[in-house]
Order: sequence, then C-alpha cells, then structure tokens
Amino acid sequence: MTEGTQQKRVIVVGAGWAGLGATYHLAKQGYDVTLLEAGPYPGGLVAGWQTAGGKSVEAGIHGFWYPYRNIFALINELEINPFTTWTRSAQYSPAGLEVESPIFQDLPRLPTPLGTFVYTQFQRLPLIDRLSALPLLYAVIDFDNSDEAWRRYDFVTARELFKDFGVSARLYKEAFEPMLLVGLFAPGEQCSAAATLGMLYFFILAHQSDFDVVWCRGTVGEKIFRPWVKLIEKAGARVLPKHRVTDVIVDSNQRATGVVCGDEVFEADAVIFAVSVTGMKKIVSTSPSLQSCEEFRNLSNLEAIDVLATRLWFDRKIDIPRPSNACFGFDDTTGWTFFDLNALHDEYQKEPGTVIEADFYHANQFLNLSDGEIVKIVQGHLATCIPGFREAKVIDSSVIRLPNAVTHFAPGSYRYMLPTKTSFDNLFMSGDWIVSRHGSWSQEKAYVTGLEAANGVISYLGKGTPAEILAVEEDEVHIQAVRSLNETVRHLGKSILPDFWLP
Repeated sequence: MTEGTQQKRVIVVGAGWAGLGATYHLAKQGYDVTLLEAGPYPGGLVAGWQTAGGKSVEAGIHGFWYPYRNIFALINELEINPFTTWTRSAQYSPAGLEVESPIFQDLPRLPTPLGTFVYTQFQRLPLIDRLSALPLLYAVIDFDNSDEAWRRYDFVTARELFKDFGVSARLYKEAFEPMLLVGLFAPGEQCSAAATLGMLYFFILAHQSDFDVVWCRGTVGEKIFRPWVKLIEKAGARVLPKHRVTDVIVDSNQRATGVVCGDEVFEADAVIFAVSVTGMKKIVSTSPSLQSCEEFRNLSNLEAIDVLATRLWFDRKIDIPRPSNACFGFDDTTGWTFFDLNALHDEYQKEPGTVIEADFYHANQFLNLSDGEIVKIVQGHLATCIPGFREAKVIDSSVIRLPNAVTHFAPGSYRYMLPTKTSFDNLFMSGDWIVSRHGSWSQEKAYVTGLEAANGVISYLGKGTPAEILAVEEDEVHIQAVRSLNETVRHLGKSILPDFWLP
C-alpha cells in the first residue's frame, strides 16, 4: 500500500452509543479505526454483565422511546430483534397509584399536546391543577432548541420556570418534579429550565406518541452491543477494552496526532471522544495538552449525578400491573423506577419467583449504605407501591453504586458544554451532554452525536460518505405556525426596544 492510499487512522475513545456509532460508520467508510474503552467490555453505562452466579445485571434499565428514529434504524440494519412490544407504564407515590399511561399510538391522534393531557390517566390529580399547566405552553413554544433559546432559558431553574408560568404547587409536586427526577435525574431547583423544556418536548409534548416506549428483552450489552461489536470488528475496526486514555498528543499546528493509554501510544489522523462528563474530566485532569485549552479546562464546571441500580430476586410471583413504573415522594430529592423483569426480559419469563430492577437517581444519600440496608429500603418502597412485596422474601440481590454516572444539566451549565467540533481541527466530541441542534435526548442523542462526530472526521479527512442522520419528526402545523409568529414578535420587539435586559 503506497503512502497516498494508506488508510487514515481514527481513534475513538469510549464504547457507548456514541463511540460505537462513530466507529461503525467510519469502519464502513474504509477508515482504520481503533475504539478504546476504559472498562472491561464495550457498552459503557448500559453494557450489562453477568454475576459470578451467572445472573444478568446492568447499571440501570434504559428505555427506547418512540422518537428514537436513528436507533431503531440501526436495529433494522443490524437485523436483530432486541425489543419488547410497546408497554404501558404507571407512576406511584407513597399514597399509591397516581398515573397510568396508555399506548398513545393506539389512540386517535389529537393535535399536540392534547393527546398527552386527554389520554393520560391521572388517579388523584384534580383537573384544575392540570389546567394550570396551560400557560407553560408559551415557554414550550418559545424554546426552539436554538443556541439563543438555550442561553435564554439555561440560567433559570426548572422550579422557577414552572412557578413563573403559574403551575400549581400540586401539579409541580405530583407531575413535573417526578418527570425531572427520572428524566434529568435531579430536583427542579437543580435543573436547567432549558434542559427541562428540551427533555419534556422530545419525550412527551412534541407528538402524541412520543411517550410510548419499548425495553430491551435482556441487557443492552447482550442483546444489542454484542452483535453490533461483531459487525464493527468484521468491518475492520479494533475494539480494545481495558484501555484508559490518559493524554492526547498535539502537534504545533494544534492537531491531535495520537492518544496515550499509559505506556501505549495510538497514532491518529483524527480523534473522537465519546465519553461521559465524568470520564472526560478524568482525561483532562491527566492531559497537559487538553488542559492548555480553555474549553477543556472549563469542563471542571460541569457535574454529574449519582445512580444506584439494584436487582432483587423474590421467592414468589407477585402481581405487578405494569412492567415499568416511576415513583416519587419517597425521598425529597430522589426519583426511582422499578421494572418487572419477568415481563420484560426473556431470561426471567419462566423464573419461579419475581425479579425486579429498581434504579434510584440523585441517590447520593444511599451510596454509603451497606447492601443489606439498601435492599431493605428498596423492598419497603416496593411494598408501599404494591402490597404483595411486603410478605415476599428476597432470595438474591445485586447492588451497583454508580457515583457521578449521568450528566447533570444544572442551571448555567450550557456555556461549558462542548460542541462536536473543538478548537483542535481534528478532534471531535460526542455524547449525550454535547451541544447538538438535532433535538434528541439520552441514548438517541448519544448515538446521533456519534454519527455527527463521524461526519466531522469525514469532512476533515475528505474520504467517505457522511452518515445519514434522521431528523426528529417535524413540529405539527399549528406548532410551526405559533413558533413562527412568536419568532416574528420577538424579532420585532428587539428592533424596537433597547437590548439591555438579561437573557
């Protein structure tokens, strides 16, 4: 192979949705791709593994929502069938069942957001409280995911947003804050209003069916990542676990020429980082070349949230009305979810007892407790929701502590988040915390930004076909019209009034 035809080398750091997505596409385009993963197996936070006794566990359960168009397209390309059918969900408080959600796509489609309000089955929340959310629709319209909108709303807390728009105290406490605790993983006073509006719109308010969800029929690592990695390696990429990146080599032209893992150096024509906020901060802390750049030093201003993932095996079958459930009111600053794995996972369908996954977010107060203390708390919470758990006996359990595991979209954090393209010409970023105009969230956003980073490499190195990224479904006609009117009024106001107010 001559110098002119030699494959261009790309190093991808992090083997979650973003890193695997970037690696897969670039390998198919003929690049020499090496994927470095600090952990013992690909997948990052959603990988999953087996205990010494051969039982499957994972670091929390992750749903796949109706708007995940790019992930669903990938699943079709991989020709695998990892998902359940669309499932219904419920919400509990210490008072019992609070909300049940239907499968929205099975119901007559109403103009957004009417379907969400009409079809959701609230058990206790009075209509007058639900109607208090109507003024909030202006903020939903006004927030269009643009850079200007993010800067306008990011310094405001979610709690301030709901209060300013007249949301009732009960609606906030029983509906919106629970969504924040399991969607942005923190209480409202600690969440950015911009992130809140973006998350609510993508998952719930943009279209009637957006809240519909399927679940992986086993661990994501086993059902999706394992066959995906086989195809990635078949395409020619190297996937190297247990390789923790400690530095990036940068030349005098501000180009990354290599990645350092301890004593190993991997030469590169381009580099993609696809790690969490916490992982990126660790890399920056050991990398003089990244520390020399202000945008990477500023990552120290970003934070992450603690997660606790538990899996409990009970000695008997317990009737659980819905397979996925969100809970609030048990701890002031912590939200939690529980899942009936007998209904969701193939592995446990014939289990003689009940297998439950219970995940806690913003769980810092629990991490220092012993496994026994945590299991006792979890069973008590479950019994409050479903009395059948009260007399059941826990015969096995798994407790996984995940400090600083998920991104904290705190007020004011947007200014420190990185875009896909950095000040290093050939170094690109991806992940669920990266600035993106796509509009997606969570796993879908991580995967999409991985493709965006791959496209950045293709543009820089000038070889290959860019990945096709499916846009989120367009706003409905009435939403487009109102947004256009709002933008016109806003621009008119700026042309008339002095521009001295805080954004």
